[in-house]
Amino acid sequence: METSPPEAILIPGGGVRAEGELPEWTLRRLQRALQVEGRPLFILLSAGTPHKPPPLDGRGFPIFESLAAARWLLAHGVPAERILTETCSYDTIGNAYFARRLHVDPLGLRRLLVITSEFHLARTTAVFGWVFSLDAPPGGYHLQFEAVSDAGIDPRLLSARGEKEASALRQVQQLRAQIHSLADLHRWLYTRHAAYAPWAAPPAVLDEDARASY
Repeated sequence: METSPPEAILIPGGGVRAEGELPEWTLRRLQRALQVEGRPLFILLSAGTPHKPPPLDGRGFPIFESLAAARWLLAHGVPAERILTETCSYDTIGNAYFARRLHVDPLGLRRLLVITSEFHLARTTAVFGWVFSLDAPPGGYHLQFEAVSDAGIDPRLLSARGEKEASALRQVQQLRAQIHSLADLHRWLYTRHAAYAPWAAPPAVLDEDARASY
């Protein structure tokens, strides 16, 4: 069966370094997105991470992950009108929630491709499948997922990140059993989630190898 090309490609952030440099795994996601046929929108996700402070630009302002990715796409010939950024989220659940509320639903997008890394695929699939199932419009969304290779990434970093991903995936599975509407998710984000609720305890400190994967 022939599948229609995606209307938009959603690319979770994977961290950002000094001067707006992107880590190799994020570059692979962007490079793969450029190969997708058609003229999809590129929806770049993430402000940063709660696990470490963001780098600052020359004026002292934080460098958002999605804006750094947008600048990379612009430098590689993507027209500005095909690039959308999201600068509210600090984790994968936020990536999905804010992508949907800020861009996907207002534009009526339904055919979506999510590109991430192998080490992040299981959690991404679980989170986006869950968030986009909540109060879905008639006919729902057509979500596809694709992973780029982890080849060449430091094995210690991948091992530490793998443990973090497994723990986070278990938490997502528990939340999915408890949260059944966008209103419930909104309430949980802003009352319980460490990245968004002002009175929530900060997330646990990760070891050096795990932090390096953000």
